Amino acid sequence: MVAKTIDLREDRFSARSFDGVLTRRVIAFFIDYLLIGLLLIPVGLFVFILGIFTIGLGWLLFGILGPLTALCYVAWTLGGPRQATIGMRVMGIRLERLDGAPVDWMLAVAHTVLFWAGNAILTPLVLLAAWFLSYKRTLHDLLLGTVVVRTN
Repeated sequence: MVAKTIDLREDRFSARSFDGVLTRRVIAFFIDYLLIGLLLIPVGLFVFILGIFTIGLGWLLFGILGPLTALCYVAWTLGGPRQATIGMRVMGIRLERLDGAPVDWMLAVAHTVLFWAGNAILTPLVLLAAWFLSYKRTLHDLLLGTVVVRTN
């Protein structure tokens, strides 16, 4: 069986598709981080009220509230039809699979988990790889067969 190789130089990717992507990714990250922080307010209030009604049992959810909220946000936005979080949309970028298939919620969550795992294990310096890898891809992009491109 012959393995199919994927060539990034397809017609759908031009050199302009990657111009300024790294800067846009960083700014999009901070926008999304802020939005997730704002989402934690109503979700935290809900868990607080749930804890009152469950005689404190619901308050055990506070330990996983941040990661759970972030993963739901990413699954809903990055795994949605626009293939971009709100921060990515503001910055004019989106996540695409190299095989051309749409990004589903599972890939979006895996992309985020690998991003945070890579930063926790290898320190944020691992993101410097994007300066040296082709098409401004990070290590988690390489592992999942994705690329971030400009939409405008």
